Amino acid sequence: MNRRRIALLLPRLGRYGGVEQFAWHLAEALAQRGHEVDFICARKEGEAPAGVRPVVVGRKGGLKVLKALHYLVQAERMRRRGDYDLTVSFGKTWEQDILRVGGGPLSTFWQLSGEAWPKGPRRTLKCLTRHLSPYNWLTHIIERRQYDGHCKIICVSDAVRGWTLQAFPSLAATPPEVIYNRPQLERFTPAPDTGRAACRERFSIPAGHVAIGTASSNFILKGVGHLIHALSLLPPHFMLLVAGGRNPGPFMDVARKLGVSDRVRFLGRVDDMPAFYNAIDVFALNTFYDACSNAVLEALACGTPALSTTRNGSSRFLPEAWVTDAPDDPADLAARLAALASEERTEGFAWPEDVKAGIPAWVERIEREMESGIRRG
Repeated sequence: MNRRRIALLLPRLGRYGGVEQFAWHLAEALAQRGHEVDFICARKEGEAPAGVRPVVVGRKGGLKVLKALHYLVQAERMRRRGDYDLTVSFGKTWEQDILRVGGGPLSTFWQLSGEAWPKGPRRTLKCLTRHLSPYNWLTHIIERRQYDGHCKIICVSDAVRGWTLQAFPSLAATPPEVIYNRPQLERFTPAPDTGRAACRERFSIPAGHVAIGTASSNFILKGVGHLIHALSLLPPHFMLLVAGGRNPGPFMDVARKLGVSDRVRFLGRVDDMPAFYNAIDVFALNTFYDACSNAVLEALACGTPALSTTRNGSSRFLPEAWVTDAPDDPADLAARLAALASEERTEGFAWPEDVKAGIPAWVERIEREMESGIRRG
């Protein structure tokens, strides 16, 4: 492959955050292939990968919408000035050759995630604040531009691809491709019986109890309240452990009202997630919206049966019985959790060879696009 000039576009160049980490590693891999790589960003946090040139345009304006607009204009200016062979966008930009869609259209996110809030004033207020946000209106304008069919679209899961086609049916003529994010599952492995016993002791899980675990920093979106309701329908030896650093107060109030507060534990941030997955008996991600949760795959890699929803892209890798289309139905959740608790632990999870995923697949796709001689803008 001849040396080419490539630009990656994302407001933040750094290694904190899922999309930021992915873009950092992709830039690194492309530079290692001998390409000249620029990273057009609003700000740089930490060192750039070896061989990658940061192009920092700033993010002025104070208000979120003005910062986003500033980056939009300046990133487009630098893209045009750079005379690149290919540009890849990971965010809200005006022009690009390849667009990576990591979360699906904003309208779909609003529709599905909005159902996580209880019907009534709270849901109405959430909907109202979203629709009144100038930043969200700017996002709608940019998305209509990005999905107009002038660039190649690559989604991070089949679920995101389906949501994108549903929101923008005109893309059916040239449907988006799918390349999954291949999580680093090497450190997630099933523990032997003695190791599991130590993990359970570490998390103070009594003998004979069934531990249901979940992990999230957004308890509403991940349906934790509905899991607590489901727990109240299960026998008293079932308990719920929640890993995630956010205020659990309102959810503990729900647990107290349902009489299960002694069976619900909010653990805060858990640094050793392999130990957590090996300690619990069932992992449940009762999400109302997830492009492709790594947590489900990590639990599977540790041999733990996992329950999730049709609104999670990584549910593709679960047996049908382990997937619910009703995250707000405690009775259905309770029945499925009870069934999973009787399942044998698995031998782990191996990524299917026929599913394209990870940095190598992206490098191959980018180089193939450049070899085709297609240039836009």
